[in-house]
Amino acid sequence: METNSTYNYTVIRQFSIMTVVWGIVGMLVGVIIAAQLVWPSLTFDISFLHFGRLRPLHTNAVIFAFGGSALFATSYFVVQRTCQARLFGGPLVAFTFWGWQLVILLAAITLPLGITSGKEYAELEWPIDLLITVVWVSYAIVFFGTILKRKTPHIYVANWFFGAMILTIAVLHLVNSAAMPVTLTKSYSAYAGAADAMIQWWYGHNAVGFFLTAGFLGIMYYFVPKTAGRPVYSYRLSVVHFWALVSTYIWAGPHHLLYTSLPDWTQSLGMVFSLILLAPSWGGMINGIMTLSGAWHKLRTDPILRFLIVSLSFYGMSTFEGPMMAIKTVNALSHYTDWTVGHVHSGALGWVAMVTFGAIYYMLPRLYGKTEMHSAKLMELHFWTATIGIVLYITSMWIAGVMQGLMWRAVNADGTLTYSFVESLERMYPYYTIRWLGGVLFLIGMLIMALNVWKTVSNGKPTVAAIPQTA
Repeated sequence: METNSTYNYTVIRQFSIMTVVWGIVGMLVGVIIAAQLVWPSLTFDISFLHFGRLRPLHTNAVIFAFGGSALFATSYFVVQRTCQARLFGGPLVAFTFWGWQLVILLAAITLPLGITSGKEYAELEWPIDLLITVVWVSYAIVFFGTILKRKTPHIYVANWFFGAMILTIAVLHLVNSAAMPVTLTKSYSAYAGAADAMIQWWYGHNAVGFFLTAGFLGIMYYFVPKTAGRPVYSYRLSVVHFWALVSTYIWAGPHHLLYTSLPDWTQSLGMVFSLILLAPSWGGMINGIMTLSGAWHKLRTDPILRFLIVSLSFYGMSTFEGPMMAIKTVNALSHYTDWTVGHVHSGALGWVAMVTFGAIYYMLPRLYGKTEMHSAKLMELHFWTATIGIVLYITSMWIAGVMQGLMWRAVNADGTLTYSFVESLERMYPYYTIRWLGGVLFLIGMLIMALNVWKTVSNGKPTVAAIPQTA
């Protein structure tokens, strides 16, 4: 039974289970829309199953339902353990869980109905935006309140990353979602034209930068050392990594708007900061991987550590690829092509999802009184299924994207286009099929995980852990 002298594991259990549930839902929708690009008549022109309706449902489900639940679960676990304090806020803690699930449910209803603001990663209409704000402020109170009541003098670096994520996402959401409501289901942005696009991609890129990068680096900085049984390679580097990343990332958004009506100096600024961003990103990646110094042999036998280290490898690859694609001459080839889709998913599947799987596999047995997951073989199978799925996905999109860019740019001697758009589309079909197959494999991996989680939970029982008492 949980008391004030034990950690609050109930909310972590809830968010951990929903991470798996929403992961399956979000990735299933992703597989469906990938299939629609190969078989356009798949959903019989039913309006709420249209690609344009399901695609924002997919992005919101995997980012905010799957990724968001993972961040809530891990941040609540880490902040309690590193601060040696029970979560602050009493009933606010439960509200963050039920409020976030309500946000996700409302998104799952409104987006297929076509109720949308039309803003990338911020499609939800104003009443839901208000609910998100209330839940997020409650989350901040719980998280920072726990840090204030900590029994440890030091604030561990993972909490700095979680804290930066919470504060920055709050500002991004409030500014970008500013709108004039017209009806309960329709509003218009407070901004117009190029300014609206600039603010949208300041939000959009930093949703990636802070929600999907800073937050998950917080996961990495706790779970990699714990799983490896080694201290973080360089604590000084982790602090430098933190300040360099959060001060640089916020300026990189304009690289989404190269060759648009955005002022040229703003585009160049976004490009320069994107290139600078390579240094702190790789600093964090190296710090995580080098934490295994003296423990490399554990990769042979520990599937959790394998998830975590492979996720760092994808993080390093994605954060090299992103700055490279922000260079104007490279972007002239890559922009609006499937190369961008491959880049996004090498980060989303390879980095975010894999580090999440490792963290959930680490936490879950401890939350249910077990020493390990039900089946190490199922974890192994999940690892290889997911990894092969990612490789198929991103390589097919890289090839398709470069081909698209080259075909769109090709001109005849008289200046006319060599290929029509339809011809470039025809060439994409084999690669779209491979991408769909990669997505199917990744979804199968999630189902394998769900089976393992179910067996672990059903064979265990919710447990509590006493908070260490200091003199």
